[in-house]
Amino acid sequence: MALYLGIDASTQGIKSELIDIERGTTSGCAVNFGRDLPQYGSPDGFLPNPDPLVRESDPAMWLDALDLLFTRLKESGAPLEKVAGISGSGQQHGTVYLNAGFGRALRSLDLGRGLVEQLNPCFSRKRSPIWMDRSTRVECDELDARFGGRIRAVTGSPAIERFSGPQIRKFSKEQPAAYAETAVIHLVSSFFASVLCGESAAIDHGDGAGMNLLNLNTLQWDLEIVGFTAPGLAAKLPPCVSSTSKAGTLSPYFEKYGFAPNTPVAVWSGDNPNSLIGLGVSGPGCAGLSLGTSDTFFGAMREFHTDPDGFGHVFGNPAGGFMSLICFTNGSLAREKVRSELDLSYEEFDAVGEAPDTEFLMLPYFEAESTPAVLKPGAVYGFDAGKASKQERVRALLESQILSMRLHSGWLGETFTRIRVTGGASKSAALRRIIADVFQARVETISVGNSAGLGAALRAANLFSSRSFDDLDAMFCAATSVMEPDPAAKARYDRMLAAYRKMEQINR
Repeated sequence: MALYLGIDASTQGIKSELIDIERGTTSGCAVNFGRDLPQYGSPDGFLPNPDPLVRESDPAMWLDALDLLFTRLKESGAPLEKVAGISGSGQQHGTVYLNAGFGRALRSLDLGRGLVEQLNPCFSRKRSPIWMDRSTRVECDELDARFGGRIRAVTGSPAIERFSGPQIRKFSKEQPAAYAETAVIHLVSSFFASVLCGESAAIDHGDGAGMNLLNLNTLQWDLEIVGFTAPGLAAKLPPCVSSTSKAGTLSPYFEKYGFAPNTPVAVWSGDNPNSLIGLGVSGPGCAGLSLGTSDTFFGAMREFHTDPDGFGHVFGNPAGGFMSLICFTNGSLAREKVRSELDLSYEEFDAVGEAPDTEFLMLPYFEAESTPAVLKPGAVYGFDAGKASKQERVRALLESQILSMRLHSGWLGETFTRIRVTGGASKSAALRRIIADVFQARVETISVGNSAGLGAALRAANLFSSRSFDDLDAMFCAATSVMEPDPAAKARYDRMLAAYRKMEQINR
């Protein structure tokens, strides 16, 4: 029995995927922050704040969740003593700020006490900004004024509010004393890897690319950008390494849960790079589409280049090379808005969206949008929504969302023949049909819903068992459902794409 453990530290909880690469089986376990740790007052995974642009979490909650996850795994009878490697996934862009006592505390963890009690004194900043935070517009403008297009050209993305660099700059300006006390700044992923290994771990290229600080041409921190971002920042950043690197071995603290001594740990990565692996789309010509709170469209890149419009991002591909990612804020946020307005159940919403009778379009900006950048919310209709039927309104929303994805993925210069979908909305047959027909690509689903956790487990298996990703994909990422495109729909959607492009240009 060869077992590998993947851990996914997401916005709302922490989950695990335990895979057996001999039998091809998986099993999962989960902790929900709001339900299982209500004492932290974070029902949705972040702390309430009167400013809607501020989104922060208590990193102590993440430590409690890790202890609880391992407790549940042990109580479930999972054979953790047979785990031959561990890796993980962290919500991208979030940052954790630690003082000089962090290293000492990690090296001296007491098995008889919990992680929070021992590591809570190490936080120089008690709240961690997460990927949902959009409070750094001033800092982004400062970076743009100083570097112009160079930021996008070398880091793969323009200065983005949620990215770690602007977040660090804001902290250093607003809390200089706490910043000065900070000895190391970790991403969520490298923070968890550090806790597991009992020593400060490196940041991997996949997650490091989401900071506006990593030069993707050299795969090293860009010292000019780093130096401008915050004083002394270069000394506070961990090294950045390949996603196929070993972070260390498991701290003796975790042997109390049943792990074998010196279990190897691979560097953690971000949730999007891990999902690329977990969905089995780490090679060119295939794309992943996560249909969640926001929709994210991502895929492997044949060569490094950036989006000239500045909406798409480039991260490191854990399988080698680079990956693209495009985030559409109004994903399920918009779908839920329309479903609620029309008073439809999920089943009714899916059924209503099935048959296309019209070519109605809309710009579904119910919330401020990332792609394209629209700061003021407000849906724009290309038809009279008050007179339209429920079917017409649902169809206009779904088709417009997928047309936007096709439009804004054009910079990749890639013809996708296969798209793997995941996330809650991937259950919608109507939405999968639209995706297949708009992109003229085969749309597939896989059995494991936790693609980030599965991707982390597969990365650990790839590193520590030398199994290729192709072999692992065949075992764990086989399609469970397939929807082929209808060639007869191509002309209709080509026509609608041209109309959508014009509508978007007019309303920017």
